[in-house]
Order: sequence, then C-alpha cells, then structure tokens
Amino acid sequence: MELGGSQTLGDDIVRQLLLSRGVPAEDIERHRQPTLRNFLPDPSLFRDMDVAADRIAQAVFAGETITIYGDYDVDGATSSALLIRLLRDLGVEAGYYIPDRLLEGYGPSGEALVRLGQSGSSLIVTVDCGAMAHEALAMAHDAGIDVIVVDHHKCSAELPKTVALVNPNRLDEEDDAAAHGHLAAVGVAFLLGIALVRTLRQRGFFAGRKEPDLLALLDVVALGTVADVAALHGLNRAFVAQGLKVMARRDNIGMSALIDASRLKRSPACSDLGFALGPRINAGGRVGESTLGVRLLTTRDPEEARTIAAQLSALNDERRAIEAEVQEAAEQQIAAQHNRAVHLVAGEGWHPGVIGIVAGRIKEKTGKPAVVIALDGDTGKGSGRSISGVDLGAAIIRARGEGLLVAGGGHAMAAGLTVDADKVDRLADWLDHTLEGHVARASATRDMALDIAVAPGGLTSELVNSLEEAGPYGVGWPGPRVAVGPVRLVKCDIVGTDHVRLIAAGDDGKSFKGIAFRAAESDMGQALLHGSRGRRLWLAGRVKIDDWGNRPQAELHVEDAAWAD
Repeated sequence: MELGGSQTLGDDIVRQLLLSRGVPAEDIERHRQPTLRNFLPDPSLFRDMDVAADRIAQAVFAGETITIYGDYDVDGATSSALLIRLLRDLGVEAGYYIPDRLLEGYGPSGEALVRLGQSGSSLIVTVDCGAMAHEALAMAHDAGIDVIVVDHHKCSAELPKTVALVNPNRLDEEDDAAAHGHLAAVGVAFLLGIALVRTLRQRGFFAGRKEPDLLALLDVVALGTVADVAALHGLNRAFVAQGLKVMARRDNIGMSALIDASRLKRSPACSDLGFALGPRINAGGRVGESTLGVRLLTTRDPEEARTIAAQLSALNDERRAIEAEVQEAAEQQIAAQHNRAVHLVAGEGWHPGVIGIVAGRIKEKTGKPAVVIALDGDTGKGSGRSISGVDLGAAIIRARGEGLLVAGGGHAMAAGLTVDADKVDRLADWLDHTLEGHVARASATRDMALDIAVAPGGLTSELVNSLEEAGPYGVGWPGPRVAVGPVRLVKCDIVGTDHVRLIAAGDDGKSFKGIAFRAAESDMGQALLHGSRGRRLWLAGRVKIDDWGNRPQAELHVEDAAWAD
C-alpha cells in the first residue's frame, strides 16, 4: 500500500511512533536508524575522561600491570571484558578481579585493592562500581596505588580519592555530559576506550601497528546496556542497534557460545539480551563463580567458551529454582502490605544472589517499588527495583545519610544496600514515608498508552516487522502497544505455572494467539479465564513473531483487556 511517493504504510507507522515518543519531525531520520556517528558525544565532555585516558595511555606505553576490577553483574562483566579486550589489542594483557557476591559484597574493598597493588598492579580500573567507595579508595590511595573509577551510579558531592572518576552522574558534571546519565557502565567504558585510542593516536602509538576495531566491541556494550535495564534512548539506542549487528556476526567466541547455549536459532533480538543472554551471565555472579562472565566474554578458546556457557546455563537453571522459593516467601509477606507505597520484605537465609530478581518481579506485579533483603544474623543485604518516576537510588543514598544503612547506593531504577537487621522495620517505614508522594504521582500517570488499534486481521507479521523498525525498544523507549479487537475468546487456559494462553477471533473471521505472562492470579487473568465466555473484548499488549511453527505468525503478549460491550 502506497501513501504517496515512495513512502509505504510501514514508513508512516514508524514515523508516527517516533513522533509519539517526542522525536521532532526534522529529526526523524536520525532516530529511525540510530548510528554512533549521529549520537556519539565527544568523550572529553565528561569530567576526568581525558585524565583517565592519559593515565591508561601512560600504562600502555610503559607496559605497566593493569587490573580491571569489575562488579559481578552483567554490566560489570561486559565493562570488564570490553577494557580487557581493548587493552589486549593494544598489546597489554590486563588482569581482572571480580569480587564474590556472598563473601565480599558489592563494590571495591580496600583490602582487595591493596592486595592487587602488592601483587604488582600499578593501575587499577574499577568498572560499574566505586563511585561511593570512599573508604576503600582512600586505603588504595594511602598505599600509593593509582585507581581510576568508571561508573554510572549515583555520586555524592564529596568524591572519593582517585586518579580519575568518570561518571556522567557526577553532581559537578556540565549539562551536556549529565544528559548521558542514562548510560550503563559499559557505555561509559566504551567512551573511555574511544578517548584512550585517540590519546594513543595523538602520541604516535599506532605509527607501526594497526588501531583496534572499537566497533567490534559493541556486542558487549549492547548486552550490558540492555541487561542493566538502562534507558534505551539517544546514545543507548545507537549502542544496542549497532551492537546487535555486531553480535549477529558471531565474531566474539564467547558471545557465540552464549547464544548457542541459550538455544537461539536466529540472530539475537534486543529482548534476548535481557531474557536469555543476560540472565546466564548474571547466574555466575548470583549463584556460581563470579568470574565466569568475564572469562567467557574474553576467552580465545572455543572449547573453553562452550564449557563456560554450558556451566552458566546450568547455574541459571539453579538460580530459577532458588528464586522461586524466595519469591513465594516474599509474596506471603506482601499480602499484609496493602497500603504500602514501597514493598519491603526480608527473610533469614534468603539467597542474596536472587533478591534483585525477586524485587523486580514484585515491582512488576504490584506496580510499586520493591526492596528485598536477605538476612544473615545481625545484617542484611538488600536489592531494590523501582518504577518510572521514583528515584530509588537517591532515596537509598539519603537513607544512608540518615544512619539507617551501613552502605547503599544505585541509580533511579535499581539500588543495593546493607542494613543492620534491627533497623529493617525503621527502613521500611522511612522509605514508605519518603517515597509515598512520588509513588502516588507516578502511579497516577500509569494509564496504558496505545500506539495503534487494529482488527484481528491486521495483526500480521508485516505489522510486527514495521513496528520493529522504530526499535530497539526497552526502558525509556517502550515497545509499541497495540490494541486488537473486538474479539471473542475461542480458547483460554493456563500454561506453565501462571501464564494465561488464549486464542481470540474477531468479527472479520480472523484469529490469533496470545499469552499473558504471570497473569493467572491477577484480576485480568481471572477475568479472561472465567468471565469472558460469550463476551466481546479488546486486548492490548505488545506484538511479537511466534517462529516456533513452519510459518512465522504474529501473536499478542497481552498486558491489559477491556470489555467491548
């Protein structure tokens, strides 16, 4: 179908989606195909970026021993892998240190930094951690060890003692740099990589050698960005869009093994990074060995890659079982928290490796911020997830300042903390009181926005492909929601533990499949299962391609429903 000239219906849908997301009409083309050329800032915009690049360049020229100190999650693993691979291309075999989640907890410890220095590391680069590690970095500074911090978490006004602290969320950043506060740590690390290569180029380092291919590192940038639930607008959309193309080439031995272990029969899509690849990398830090992710993404041995990928898949299955137990116990506590603005639950013996996932599940189910704390005697380790419009990381930093926490930090959508067991109830009350107004305002604006409404016959693979052209989608750049109807349900039942599966047919004689994930016990799920017989309704959600059969078909991932009459 032509709309005039060479513009197709698909082009018009993409244009309308971009306009609805606030893209100015004159900027449509830049956002339609997000490239680094069009979105990449000058790394020198960021405070301490040039200082960090200069210090690493000195280490490269001098052949110093460099260690990358990363967090144990996907963002930490990908940030570490990015710098290790880049330094390898520059002729430096950097070491790495990933703390054990259970034994050492989040962030750099002073003892570990000093040990690394005593073992010969004259330069340590922390990634995805360190912004609030004042005591640990003071110990390293006093021991004469140079430390560069590359992070994206909230900062305090007083910065720790470092050679350089590169973080777009520094409170003293200029507006142009602060506008990139949505970057994951791996995105900040990539910008540091650009600055480093530029510094080395200016000093003649590449006069007799080939420059590294920075674009080849975008697969790990994409994985870390999506898995860390970073907002997919601006530069992050370009990182992911281009990173998926790099990932499809399967040049990275470890990434290729991870894709195979995830049983993907096609090139990964954005959603696969968050639901298939990312959880496997995370499983190492959550319930297994914290170094597995970095080892996988930096190995040059295909057999080692296959072995590690299989190990991570097994650990991911183990993580799911542990998570289900904690989820069940947490939901029993939530049943008594009807009037809470923030759900905080705590349990003795809960595995700290799954509390973040459980917090995310509770947040999705209740529509409110959630904090889950694993108690171990006198202390507890907690992880929180928030909703759009409620800055949980800032609240946790305030709670630390109020003396309610031993440690804590994070960003708007996620936070971590350490708390004395006897202060858990006070923390719950404080968070509830402090964030009550923020949650109320955020919840008042949570009406579902629809991008397009179609009859069942319009729910086609062609429509899905057209909508995907405005992707990749994620937090901050939500996938388009489609309303389909009016329909009657031909079949509706429960599949798995609590997913509602359905077949819907419309007045146009066309039918389609749909599924509502984890909805069996919700009001919507109960209405679909027991109250929809003979009634016409509209279904709304996101459309996907079901490629399990011989012929790919469009299906609806149902998020809401409304009676048509």
